[in-house]
Amino acid sequence: MSEQLKFIVEQLNREPFKKSFNLITFDSQEPMQLLQILNDVLAEIDPKQAIDIREELPEQTTKRMITLLGMLKYKPPGSLSEASSFRQGLVTGSKPVVHHILFWLLQKLPELKKRAYLARFLVKLEVPADFLQDDVIADTYHQYEELVEGFKTYHKDCEQLKSSGFSTAEIRRDITAMEEEKEQLIKRVERLRKRVETVSNHQRMLELTRQLRVEKEREEALAQQKQEQKNQLFQAEQRLQRAQLQLKDLNQAAADAKPESVMRRLEEEIKFNSYMVTDKLPKEVQSKRVAVQYLQKVASEPAMGQAELAELEDKIREANIQINQLIEKRMMRNDPMDDKLSLFRQQASIISRKKEARAEELQEAREELGALERELHMKSSQARDQDGAQFIRGDEFKRYVAKMRSKNVGYKKKKQELDGLKAEYGVLQRTEEILKQRHDAGLQQLQSVEAQKGISGYSNTQEELERVSAIKSELDEMKGRTLDDMSEMVKKLNSVIVEKKSALAPLIKELRPLRQQCQELTQEYEEKKGQYDTCAAGLESNRSKLEQEVRALREEVDQEENRHFYINCMKQIIEVQLQRAADEMKAYVSSDPQERRKTLRDQYMKHIAEQESLGKKLREQQKVVRESHGPNMKQVKMWRDLEQLLECKRHCFLRAQSQASIGQVIQEGGEDRLVL
Repeated sequence: MSEQLKFIVEQLNREPFKKSFNLITFDSQEPMQLLQILNDVLAEIDPKQAIDIREELPEQTTKRMITLLGMLKYKPPGSLSEASSFRQGLVTGSKPVVHHILFWLLQKLPELKKRAYLARFLVKLEVPADFLQDDVIADTYHQYEELVEGFKTYHKDCEQLKSSGFSTAEIRRDITAMEEEKEQLIKRVERLRKRVETVSNHQRMLELTRQLRVEKEREEALAQQKQEQKNQLFQAEQRLQRAQLQLKDLNQAAADAKPESVMRRLEEEIKFNSYMVTDKLPKEVQSKRVAVQYLQKVASEPAMGQAELAELEDKIREANIQINQLIEKRMMRNDPMDDKLSLFRQQASIISRKKEARAEELQEAREELGALERELHMKSSQARDQDGAQFIRGDEFKRYVAKMRSKNVGYKKKKQELDGLKAEYGVLQRTEEILKQRHDAGLQQLQSVEAQKGISGYSNTQEELERVSAIKSELDEMKGRTLDDMSEMVKKLNSVIVEKKSALAPLIKELRPLRQQCQELTQEYEEKKGQYDTCAAGLESNRSKLEQEVRALREEVDQEENRHFYINCMKQIIEVQLQRAADEMKAYVSSDPQERRKTLRDQYMKHIAEQESLGKKLREQQKVVRESHGPNMKQVKMWRDLEQLLECKRHCFLRAQSQASIGQVIQEGGEDRLVL
């Protein structure tokens, strides 16, 4: 943002705007003033826009600016949904909106001037179809279109002539030289004609010569046509190879028909192509253009001698020394913030270099893969031509490998199940042996106990009796059942079973595919649910991380912008101070006494001398005051006593007057008498 503002201020301070802005004054402009500045820039592009925006309504101003910006192919930042906010910002004079437009306009000012000039003649008037039914209007509109096309042709020729670098003087010299050559050729043809007329059958020879020239021209045309057809054939073969490669890629994609893999492959291809289009190829094109411009500049300059080359080498050496000195100063400064930023810059540059290297490797691998596929296609076609044998293609071989891989997976699963059953069989055998050992041990213990009690063979006898009783009960039951009951029961059971089977047969047939489909849908649901859960968790974690990173980066950007504006303000203050110091030094060093009187040093010296003389006078006054302080204080005390005495007399006089109003005091012979 600061670089953008700096660029805008620099361009506005230059021709033809001649503004006197700095970063602070430009940033403090009001919305109406910003819109007026934007209108001035648009007026420089299109003189019809030279209007004072205070004299028209805001809606008209916005409509006029948006129309011109659309004609200049300006694209506002953001998506299409933010178009209303962009219009609102343009109406209110929002700083981000106006600054972005100014930055874009000032970057392409000459190109936009040309575009606005061409738009006056190339933007066609929209005439309704109903009006074009009139013959006069249709003819006029047709003439108008022809004039537009003619203007395009003339403008293109004019641009070609401007870019060709030819001057009128050179063209005139070429025309003069061509006329001289024409005259010489005419004279030469006349001499040859006179010489040929003396030869017999010269008309016949001229006719044959003319035919020979026509045939040679025809031969050249046929050779050129043959070469063009060869080129077209080569291009058609290349297109065929590209189409075959695309068909093979599509077949491979069809073999691997999972939507996730297809989307992943397309996303990778889109990312790679977008990187190549937006980053790598523009940089290569720009580097090639710079190299071409440099070579053109070198080719246009005259040949240099050894002295000029030595001078250029000295300049390059001096520039390298200055660069090294600046790097050393920057390293000595050792600003921790700059160190952090340099670390990040180094990491970013390393990552960008790795990215470019990987992109180049990928491009080389793709080219190598294409060459190998073309070679494989050629080899397979040669082998097919020789013995007619069919080879397994890449997609067929992939399908075969996938089939074998699936069979191998099934084989491994079956083998794993078989190993598990074998292990379980071994465990059961061991369990059976342990139980038999325990049973034998229990029987031996029982026999020993029976022998101790004197009833050996009791357990065997008891078991035999139980077995015999069970057999006897079974025989009794079998005897109790008759053969007819058993047969009837069997018939009923068979009939019921047949009825149930016939009733359940269609349901079972319908249930089998539904059960299989249910299993497949359940499995697919579990897989999709697992994929969704993992994807949602990953996206949620990525979103939270990105939000934290964005929040931290925004805070960092705000801090850096505040620091940048503070540093710019301090820089401007220091520049003003340095300018004042330089002006002071210039005036002090100047030989003109009038300018030297204007220097701050002389003014301050004069002020210091005045203050010193004033201080001297004040010290003398202080000395006089100190010397006369004692007598003056005595005199003040005497005056105060006199004042008290006079005040006392005044009181006495007033008291005497108050007493005279009561009676009269008569003084005679040193006595006072009161007469009422």
